[in-house]
Amino acid sequence: MAQEPEVPSPLLDPEERRVLYAALDSFRQYRKIAHFNVTHRRRQNFYALPTSQWQMLAAPPFNLLSTFDQVDNAIDANAEIGTAMMNTALLSFDIDDPKSTTRLETPESSSFGSADDEAQKLIDWRNTAKPSDIDKARSTIRQLYRDWSHEGLAERKACYDPVIQDVVKAFWHSPSKHDVKILVPGAGLGRLVFELCRGGYTVEGNEISYHQLIASNWVLNHTVKGRQFDLYPFALDFSNVVSREHQLKKVKVPDVHPGSALDDVFGHTTGKVADRMSMTAADFVVLYGDKEHKDMFNAVVTVYFIDTAPNLIRYVETIRNCLQDGGLWMNLGPLLWHFADRAPSEERHTERAQGPRDKTGIEEPGAFELTDEEVLALVEKMGFDIENRGIRDNSGYIQNPESMLHNIYRTSHWIAKKRPRL
Repeated sequence: MAQEPEVPSPLLDPEERRVLYAALDSFRQYRKIAHFNVTHRRRQNFYALPTSQWQMLAAPPFNLLSTFDQVDNAIDANAEIGTAMMNTALLSFDIDDPKSTTRLETPESSSFGSADDEAQKLIDWRNTAKPSDIDKARSTIRQLYRDWSHEGLAERKACYDPVIQDVVKAFWHSPSKHDVKILVPGAGLGRLVFELCRGGYTVEGNEISYHQLIASNWVLNHTVKGRQFDLYPFALDFSNVVSREHQLKKVKVPDVHPGSALDDVFGHTTGKVADRMSMTAADFVVLYGDKEHKDMFNAVVTVYFIDTAPNLIRYVETIRNCLQDGGLWMNLGPLLWHFADRAPSEERHTERAQGPRDKTGIEEPGAFELTDEEVLALVEKMGFDIENRGIRDNSGYIQNPESMLHNIYRTSHWIAKKRPRL
């Protein structure tokens, strides 16, 4: 089993606490919001039809009312997963359900003064999620299809297998795989971290999203068997559907029990697994750009990650910092720049000459987008040699194989070697 995500308590920082609470509440609200948006509204529109029409659609071969009922059942099944994730996180962060007794720190109740009884408040984490948070909960639950179901194997083979093969080829000569330390930024739900660890390497995943951290911690450390939960990844989609059978397809997650699989590799010693597989919860640039992580890893593996950078230069600097001389950076992914629509910060524009930046990492102002050729040129300019490069075809992302609409990525796959510092 993996180490629990390493992170200072987010409850001590008001903004971190807000983001964590919103993530927790989004999993709690998944059931209610999905029922309302997906089936309740459709029933309202259905009964707004002329009586003769809705009666026709309620009868065979359409059976739309029965379909709504089946989708409701699928929502409930998905919500059981969301609830399990939420409950695990509540325990991990020592938050009471339904309310946290975390004390709000005030000047009077700080570590430098005595606590005032009136400063101690119950912090209710419920009903803190915004629509964007609930969308993230929905996509995170659905992502289990890609990362932790048998049916998602094709997508995993397309994006994970090439970089896993890169690692195997690069370190086949190593006397001990355990000595090969690999960092996986943007680890998501932890499948790539798990597969590399199962291959015998020492792997550290990093993730900033609480939604992803909550889900990966649950699946890696708190599921009890393979095929434990039913997941309906496409039940909420009513467009571009060939048949209801496709829409209501059920898969089992996780396809493999991570703890048992790693026990088969390392034996039934929790310490061995914890030493070889870990997760950190932090901004990648902030955590791995410091002196403590300098020259720490033999390899950095990025899959569907570099386009999450508002400023790719910061990512390259950070990878160069934490990678050993001669270390390898394996990358695969598209360039769907996540911050392409970021609005300029007027505050930073007017104050940029007044002193050092007060925000770092992903919050640092500024953004730009490069082409694939320009990305490779930047990587070379910043101290790497490109050893291999190419474009791979036909990679879907949480794609229903039976859908009438397919979004397919052509992904850039390359290996860069860090040049020694002079």
